[in-house]
Amino acid sequence: MSEEKEIAELDEKLGDYKTKVKTATRGILTWDKDLIFTGRTSSGYPIEFDARVEWGCMPTEGLLLSLAGCMSIDSVSFLRKMKCEFKSYKLEISGDRNPVPPQYYKSIHMKLIFEGEGFTDKKIRRAIALSQEKYCSVYHSLRKDLKVSVGYVINNGEEVKYK
Repeated sequence: MSEEKEIAELDEKLGDYKTKVKTATRGILTWDKDLIFTGRTSSGYPIEFDARVEWGCMPTEGLLLSLAGCMSIDSVSFLRKMKCEFKSYKLEISGDRNPVPPQYYKSIHMKLIFEGEGFTDKKIRRAIALSQEKYCSVYHSLRKDLKVSVGYVINNGEEVKYK
């Protein structure tokens, strides 16, 4: 089967990918002590936040990891459907923040690192595009003026800049 046909079939299959997502989500955040808080998702998972980063992460670190998690879930799911076989996967993420309040992220760079079989530039670019353009809820919840760049590495090769 040609790569173009595989990608076209993938587009058709994606309808089931996000059909189980709740349209309304909830959470609760409780103060523990000092500037330490514990968040709990509606599914019951805890996330600890700490302004001094002694007992938990800063909220802005959580935001970066949420973006990385969303992009990774999308990318791995899409690439598996494109018949890529994973040996390992890692996403490195970094962000530059405004120096004065509000200290929002001005730019974020993500580097996706793939090891395995079946990966091609075309498949990876398609997976990244689908995530950024349509499926990554976290990405679409961020500031519109945020500059996000993405690169990727296949099997320990050189980093390729996506955009």
